[in-house]
Amino acid sequence: MDDIVPTTVAGITVPGSKLAREATDLVREAASPTVFHHSRRVFFWGSLRGLTRGLYADPELLYVGALFHDLGLTERYRTDDRRFEIDGADEARRFLHQHGIGPLDAQLVWEGIALHTTPEIPWHMAPEVALVTAGVEADVLGLGLDEIEEDDRAEVVALHPRTGFKRQILREFTDGIAHRPATTFGNVKADVLERYLPGYERKNFVDVVLDSGWPE
Repeated sequence: MDDIVPTTVAGITVPGSKLAREATDLVREAASPTVFHHSRRVFFWGSLRGLTRGLYADPELLYVGALFHDLGLTERYRTDDRRFEIDGADEARRFLHQHGIGPLDAQLVWEGIALHTTPEIPWHMAPEVALVTAGVEADVLGLGLDEIEEDDRAEVVALHPRTGFKRQILREFTDGIAHRPATTFGNVKADVLERYLPGYERKNFVDVVLDSGWPE
């Protein structure tokens, strides 16, 4: 981790445990620089938004949730028939179990990753779940930036730059799910494929209902 010190940025301390260091190494090795820097920023934004809202997550669990949240987009960890969120969530749970984390804490991390593309619901769950979404919303959608001081934003971005990020992350999304378009049904990632995947036809929920096996 020598090239991403300091360990405290914008007043937020990155966990220094063996678990956290190995999580960092795993994601940095498996993911592109775009996804790695994004995932680290998610941890900082989620932590900072949590402070503003009075939400306090276990830093180690939040860190793993943030680091692993897009792991299911990577070539190493993505599957062919499941949502990418589930791929990342399952790998995070396996990783935590291997490091002696109990099932309840591991489940919180699983939920935080699995639900990070589902609007609103995570905010009504435990901080370890809500703040992964908080960080993702801030970094990808620009939501909640008013909850983060400008100097804090600058400090985080200086460590984990956003140069070209908007188009790069959309490319990461496309590359990670184009081979399994059916998994985007009911998910915001269908918007990505509709824009960037030639020939993609978005499934409509109304058509699913009307074409079901029921006569009425």
